[in-house]
Amino acid sequence: MLSPDQLSQDVLIDSFKKIFPLSSQEREALISHFLERSIKRRGFILQQGDICKHFTFIVSGCFKMYAIDQAGKEHNMQFAAEGEWIADLASFYSEKPSGVHIEAMEPAVILQIKHDDLLDLYIGYHRFDRHFRIIVETKYIELQNRVLQNISVTAEQRYLNFLDQFPELANRLPNTQIASYLGITPEFLSKIRKVLVHRP
Repeated sequence: MLSPDQLSQDVLIDSFKKIFPLSSQEREALISHFLERSIKRRGFILQQGDICKHFTFIVSGCFKMYAIDQAGKEHNMQFAAEGEWIADLASFYSEKPSGVHIEAMEPAVILQIKHDDLLDLYIGYHRFDRHFRIIVETKYIELQNRVLQNISVTAEQRYLNFLDQFPELANRLPNTQIASYLGITPEFLSKIRKVLVHRP
């Protein structure tokens, strides 16, 4: 892994600026704790049974987090693309084996920070503790909303909510991946799309 190049640094710092401005000292500390990686399509940054050792920021590309059931079927739990974070938070913080995979759906460039380095940032700069707490809280709210949708709204409404939440990803992801995320078959997703196209 390499130190972040200037473009990756700028993208990462801009993501923090959305919450609070960074001092020059904070910027230097932030960059020094991250390492850059290039990931090929279908490359893994986490596999089931491994410990999630990194919190990952996506500079470019798209990832999916998924679990595999006993029948070998994939169940997509999360998508993340440019400017977003992804990690198995349970494994990352408990340092126990993960039950999920995180896989690149496109060639990607990522920045990663290790567990101990993140704790160093928390201790040295309390605003980073707040920033990452906001990230974790946001992911928790997304998960809670998704669970509520799965038990309270139709598949069509779940798809419409997906389009609202991921407008740019809808055209980048195959039907099979979107259907897995929605908990329906690709054939049923095609029917929903046809209905929406012909609806006045």
